[in-house]
Amino acid sequence: MDPQQELFSYLLVALKEKYPDIGIYDSFLPPEGTPYPFIYLADSHQTDDRNKTTAFGNVFQTIHVWHNSPRQRGTVSGILLGIKTLCYKLQSTKNFGWNIQNMDQRILADTTTKQPLLHGVLELEFKFN
Repeated sequence: MDPQQELFSYLLVALKEKYPDIGIYDSFLPPEGTPYPFIYLADSHQTDDRNKTTAFGNVFQTIHVWHNSPRQRGTVSGILLGIKTLCYKLQSTKNFGWNIQNMDQRILADTTTKQPLLHGVLELEFKFN
């Protein structure tokens, strides 16, 4: 399996286990009317390091968290912390070893809908081998 897909699949399953009461979405944003908060596994990309004998490189994964109450910043921050903790603990999947390299976290006001939202963004960089 491609490292990018293996990491994505791992995160999807792990997040569903960690947050059984929160909607976890991938491939597309959920439909209107979806309960908040929810988590969305967004874009990912992979860079491979050149090597003749083994596969290694980096996978970058973006994860979003949305809440429909801007007063629930602590809830969004707590979910982001839970996701980061899950990522810190990841050491290996079936085919690859993993090491988290960088995490960038933002919490933003989102006014793209009629109702103001709170939007958390995690940009993660994992090294694989």
